[in-house]
Amino acid sequence: MDSVSTRDLVNGGYLPVYRDALRPGTAPEFDLYIECASGIVLYNSACTPFSGESHQALLDGGITRLYVAGRDRRAYHTYLEKHLSEIATDQSLTESVRAGIVYDCAKLLMEDLFARPTMGENIRRSQELVASTVGFVLTGRAAFESLLRVMSFDYSTYTHSVNVCALSIALAQYVGIRNPKDLKVLGTGTLLHDIGKTRIDDAILNKKGQLSEAEFEQVRQHPCWGHEILSSTDMIEKDSYLPVIQHHERENGTGYPLAIDGSGIHIYGKITAIADVFDAMTTQRSYRSAIDAYPALRSMFADQGAFDRNLLEQFARMLVPKKP
Repeated sequence: MDSVSTRDLVNGGYLPVYRDALRPGTAPEFDLYIECASGIVLYNSACTPFSGESHQALLDGGITRLYVAGRDRRAYHTYLEKHLSEIATDQSLTESVRAGIVYDCAKLLMEDLFARPTMGENIRRSQELVASTVGFVLTGRAAFESLLRVMSFDYSTYTHSVNVCALSIALAQYVGIRNPKDLKVLGTGTLLHDIGKTRIDDAILNKKGQLSEAEFEQVRQHPCWGHEILSSTDMIEKDSYLPVIQHHERENGTGYPLAIDGSGIHIYGKITAIADVFDAMTTQRSYRSAIDAYPALRSMFADQGAFDRNLLEQFARMLVPKKP
């Protein structure tokens, strides 16, 4: 059997994938590897049917992860997105496994989206991803709690976008917005809410010190730039622009870019603002350490007039683990 060294694996030459992301009866267009004592070895060649027997052998061996070579990353991504809807609602899989697969798929997609934000195909893929995420969250409270556990707490623009999307969909559902179409419209906007940052230099976004006035003015423009980028594709629903343009607006009118107050902020903007700030505070940044959920919420409640009080209270209740 072909093998490669574990050093190659550790150095990022191979992408770890969930066993349960592979659907028996399909023929993935990429090689699949498993790890063993000598390194990793080829388990299933590209375009060879992945049989039920192969899946059972992995189950019997306690193998939960396989690996895909870096050169096949895009092929794996395409495969995963094709089957994500059925995976997200597959009740034979645990919530934690489904959450991990949905989250991994979302991170991979966001890398592509931020690299090519005006590519129509990427926008379409983001909408399909949101539909799968909505389907998963609507399967029940345990699904959201599992998604919360797999969220990355080491900040990147990609993971932040995914986290804000998941938190926003969950909060909307928690406060009574349960129509899948409405949740998809909201989720698309929240997943794309920071797309305007693709026009800002990474040196500014990751700067450890205080931003200059000119640098901060660039940052303040990203909601407008996001609206412009998405408008150029003409592929998303009108209300999906609301999280993009309003996620930095504040109830007391101190936000940006329009400085509108709570009476002019749509509920989608209010929800996204809460999810955006909470995730930013609870993830590790290059210039600031993460804080725990409770201190983050306490700080948000102390920021009088910044957030919709009722929605913030509901958000705090939602985050409290349900007692068994």
